[in-house]
Amino acid sequence: MDGAAHTGDRLSDVPVKVSAEYQGRPGDIARGREMARAFLARVRTAQGAAVSDRAVEVVQLVVSELLTNACKYAPGPSLVELELAEDRVEVTVWDSAPVLPVPATADPGRIGRHGLEIVMAVCESFEVHREPVGKRMRAAVGLTGHRTSTTTPLDQPA
Repeated sequence: MDGAAHTGDRLSDVPVKVSAEYQGRPGDIARGREMARAFLARVRTAQGAAVSDRAVEVVQLVVSELLTNACKYAPGPSLVELELAEDRVEVTVWDSAPVLPVPATADPGRIGRHGLEIVMAVCESFEVHREPVGKRMRAAVGLTGHRTSTTTPLDQPA
């Protein structure tokens, strides 16, 4: 589950990442949030990186929303990967559904189906690419927890 390289008690300069596969079972979304929380705690401790409490909350929210959509709309397993990239965490979710998500028109009266809108509002960037089987969604969250970019493209097939 943890692909990070270690040198003694400190992580080396190679990419710091974790990943896990989920089957859409009860508790998977909570396990995904816990993986995000533990990963960022490790980034704080082992890397000495300044990770704001807001960033921890936002990464957990993004994992929760993207994994919920994967479990709800895609048959089969999904994969969640978190990677430290300079001053941000990249959250990537792969699933087997080839249909690209489309943000719904803003409607405060709508119940549910706001996850993609939320992800796009809190992230520095958001991309979706078709893959040979399914799609890959990637969102970037700054370690300070503040959004530094307003670009949130939904990319077409890669």
